[in-house]
Amino acid sequence: MAKGMILAAGQGTRVRPLTKYLPKPMVPILGKPVLEYLIEHLARYGVDEIMINVAYNHYKIEDYFGDGHRWGVQIGYSYEGVREHGEVVPRPLGSAGGMRKIQDFSGFFDQTTLVVCGDAIVDLDIRAALDEHRLKGALASVITLEVPREQVQNYGVVVADGDGRVLSFQEKPSPEAALSTHASTGIYVLEPEVIDLVPPGEAFDIGSQLFPMLVEKSLPFFAQKRFFNWIDIGRLSDYWSVLQRVLRGEVAQMDMPGREVRPGVWVGLNTSIAWESVQIVGPVHIGSGVRIEPGASVIGPSWIGHGSHLRPGARVERSILFPYTRIGEGQRFIDKIVSPQYCVDRSGETLYVGDDTAALRWGDARG
Repeated sequence: MAKGMILAAGQGTRVRPLTKYLPKPMVPILGKPVLEYLIEHLARYGVDEIMINVAYNHYKIEDYFGDGHRWGVQIGYSYEGVREHGEVVPRPLGSAGGMRKIQDFSGFFDQTTLVVCGDAIVDLDIRAALDEHRLKGALASVITLEVPREQVQNYGVVVADGDGRVLSFQEKPSPEAALSTHASTGIYVLEPEVIDLVPPGEAFDIGSQLFPMLVEKSLPFFAQKRFFNWIDIGRLSDYWSVLQRVLRGEVAQMDMPGREVRPGVWVGLNTSIAWESVQIVGPVHIGSGVRIEPGASVIGPSWIGHGSHLRPGARVERSILFPYTRIGEGQRFIDKIVSPQYCVDRSGETLYVGDDTAALRWGDARG
């Protein structure tokens, strides 16, 4: 089939504060890390030898996934960091540099390899992508997806000829300047010879450095146009809108956990909810151990993480509560992502618990 490489060493600065305590691939959707959906998808297609490069908060990925046997795959990790002043600090090597490090260490990439970014959920037909790659005799393939012209400035755009051979790239062009509307999805198929072109021991990127080198050398490098769901969590606003879509049932293969106790309302185990005196309008998921006191309201699409607590009269609307979040009495949280430590709105404006200037009151439900 193919080997797998998941890129998971980045810092995720554009989705702060979600990544203050978590690596970006561990950000949850329906209570499951983004990375778990990816591993399940690779396993479905028989990609069962997977390397993951890690750096920031790497142990959170390693502790959760271990050796991969629960998913029927084998997982290995490659840590990217250096020792500075007696302390080990993360230092990512870039998407291509990270693969070169693994190759120099063990020669792992000895066959066709599927490379995916660890911060997007995809339902790509992997078999069809590998077949097309081999049929064309490609050394490298980039999977693209058509995007509306007005959105091209959010993506790296791939310019290809009629046969799909890549001619050039544009990094986040304006709609007027864009030579194509085919966005790179951060999913690549690479042969081992391509990894040999990466300079050893230095930071090197696939999209901005390795691919232009392939074009320059006129090597067989192709773009594939595919139709599939690609749920990218590049920015904080993406995370909020993805969860809204998922809760509304617009994304296939996303099954709501818990039991549907009334249309559009899913509830986990061991909850204490004053049903006769609360207002709950779906789609809403309420995790296990949640307490919702009289007079509180939850208006969907909303996700209430396990162990959370809504005090009397609290209102949560189109919002996501991370586990163990307590919402104060009479407080209104609308279009927010809330954790026990911080609260952030869709535009990224962040408040932290204990900030006396903040009008909102919330905290940790465990205390």
